[in-house]
Amino acid sequence: MLDLTDGEPTPRGNPELRAQEAEAARKVLGVPLRVCVGLPNRVLMDCPENRIALATWFRRLRPQIVIAMAGRTPAASPDHYQAQLLIEAARFYSQLTKWDDRFAGTSPYRVPHLIYAPVPGDAEIRHWHTTFIVDISDTFEQKLQAVRCYHSQFDDNRFERLRHFLTSYNGYLGTRCGFRYGELFALPHPLGTANLVQIVLGGQASYAPVQLVPPPTLPHG
Repeated sequence: MLDLTDGEPTPRGNPELRAQEAEAARKVLGVPLRVCVGLPNRVLMDCPENRIALATWFRRLRPQIVIAMAGRTPAASPDHYQAQLLIEAARFYSQLTKWDDRFAGTSPYRVPHLIYAPVPGDAEIRHWHTTFIVDISDTFEQKLQAVRCYHSQFDDNRFERLRHFLTSYNGYLGTRCGFRYGELFALPHPLGTANLVQIVLGGQASYAPVQLVPPPTLPHG
């Protein structure tokens, strides 16, 4: 897991406290490695220097999949959309040859797969080539616990509002596919398959409404 910035400056907390909170969340999620790339907060830009910094980590870690947030948030930080552009560009930069000296001596690497995590409340209605919803019913409480680790960012009132939003939003997404809770992802290209039946029937998803509580027993007659 790569954090592009350390969030400094920000009105809540300090770098040391936020680092402790990030480490606590890492443990809750069971993530084996979490690194701060050290790019500037508030003025994060998709520029060559930042592309090289992030691409160097791609070349070091050589992931099979990179998951990036996607979307514009005019009411929030412009860093969010710049992060999407930066990740897309860094993925390309990581494969470039004859530039090893710019990437700390690491060797070229092409990240095979890029997956987007669309932000709720995007300023635009996006028409992705492919979207899919992952069942997070068994890990939803773990997700909330990880968010709760950031005490400096979410006091009790803010956390309760966020809990309500996530419960509603992830519940809505999950119910569309027969899950209790779901997480939305998107691909920048069509999803290909050699087996139509497998892609349709291979999972446990269903378009039937999820059964959250037992139905009432009705009298006969």
